[in-house]
Amino acid sequence: MISYEKDFYSWTQEQADLLRKGQFNNLDIPNLIEEIETMGRSEKRELESRLTILLLHLLKWKFQEVRRGRSWQLSIDEQRIQFEDTLNENPGLKPQLDEIVKKAYKLAVIKAARETKISKAVFPECCPWNLAQIIEDEFYPD
Repeated sequence: MISYEKDFYSWTQEQADLLRKGQFNNLDIPNLIEEIETMGRSEKRELESRLTILLLHLLKWKFQEVRRGRSWQLSIDEQRIQFEDTLNENPGLKPQLDEIVKKAYKLAVIKAARETKISKAVFPECCPWNLAQIIEDEFYPD
């Protein structure tokens, strides 16, 4: 058996081969469980990341009116598509969306404060938009 700790890539290939051959008794079950759980967390982080970037751009749009431009609008549009694609590929994350929005918003405020030089205190403490607004193609906060 190839060592999970010493050669991860070869270990993954060996485990896939064992699964294909139905040799379930030879699988490295504890490490397979860990890797599957890690894959799920990775998808959740991807969704959070897309939403954080989207919220960041929405905050900048709202609080830096003079800097609004096509580039920001296209960034908002792109992140909406990326967020919805990730969510559609992982519908099991839908029950966690409230938690994900809260976390992503907190991160977006920190990033917006850093990028805009606007005090964190200026931004609303809680996300001022609901998820339907955030992902609405025509929504750009005024």
